[in-house]
Amino acid sequence: MASLEVPAVTEYAELLRARVAEATDGLTCSVGVATSKFMAKVASDLDKPDGLVVVAPGTERELLRPMSVTVIPGVGPATAERLRRVGVQTVAQLEEVSEEELVRLVGTAHGTSLFHLARAEDDRAVVAEREAKSVSVEGTYDSDLSDLRLMEHLLVRQSAEVATRLGKAGLSGRTISIKVRLHDFTTTSRSSTLPSPTDDPAVIARVVRALLAELAAGVDTGPALRGGVRLLGVGVSGLADWVQDDLFAGLAEDPPEDAREGAEEPQELPEPPRARPTGWSPGADVVHDEHGRGWVWGSGRGVVTVRFETRESPAGPVRSFAVDDPALHRWQPEVADDPDGTEHVTEHVNRDVTEPG
Repeated sequence: MASLEVPAVTEYAELLRARVAEATDGLTCSVGVATSKFMAKVASDLDKPDGLVVVAPGTERELLRPMSVTVIPGVGPATAERLRRVGVQTVAQLEEVSEEELVRLVGTAHGTSLFHLARAEDDRAVVAEREAKSVSVEGTYDSDLSDLRLMEHLLVRQSAEVATRLGKAGLSGRTISIKVRLHDFTTTSRSSTLPSPTDDPAVIARVVRALLAELAAGVDTGPALRGGVRLLGVGVSGLADWVQDDLFAGLAEDPPEDAREGAEEPQELPEPPRARPTGWSPGADVVHDEHGRGWVWGSGRGVVTVRFETRESPAGPVRSFAVDDPALHRWQPEVADDPDGTEHVTEHVNRDVTEPG
């Protein structure tokens, strides 16, 4: 940017929004620009989902004063209730409370923070890159998974990928976790903490298998798992830059010779299911006879979810339909040539998209 004057930063913020829309094929974003991280976050929330708010220097406190105290980071229900009991519900009222009184109400660190943020005082640096707290790999699948052996196979493969990333970064970790998103988009997870850090793919895989088995054996999680899984992930946290090797781990893993001789060859597992040729892949442009143009948000288990909006329209509603709903069609522009050689773009609705039985 040529300068940090309001017109210059406004122009730059508009450029950022345009680049996001271009890179994501029309997704919107809200942008807030201010003199601090706190005020920029407040500004970005003022005109969602597709707006830009620039807070000019010197106007921060005027903007904050009418707002609820819950706009300040760290003011959740418990803190808000404490403040309400002493007659503080807006930032303007909070501004009138002394630092000593706030410290008495909510503690030293929190009270001091509230005192300064109520006055729009925030000197925290903007850090583009943060130290990694975890290393993880996730996979989202086009069709729901229900085969536990396939899930295990995929999680073990992800364990190897996580171990590779740990090795490249010179890191190891103690806590190993799995993440599972079910067909209804609810997410569950399990984790286990080791005595010492590891970056060994075999160790990570062994823990991951146990965590999956724990989910599969659960009274509630077992049936839910078999009902269909949309996402699987493996993560390692509690990171360190050293590894304490278990000198006897390899010996413990080696089975007896006769057991190895009698063991069956591992069966080849199928690949994750690919998207069926329904035309309902995420992001696909569609049109509905009643609701108009939109795009596919997701599909699975006989249902397709559509958000009814286009690049030119504001954010629209989300609706779900059966995949073979006769009113839902793919949409694509069709280029037609007039006799005079001029090209015209016309809307074309493809009505032959149904899910094969």
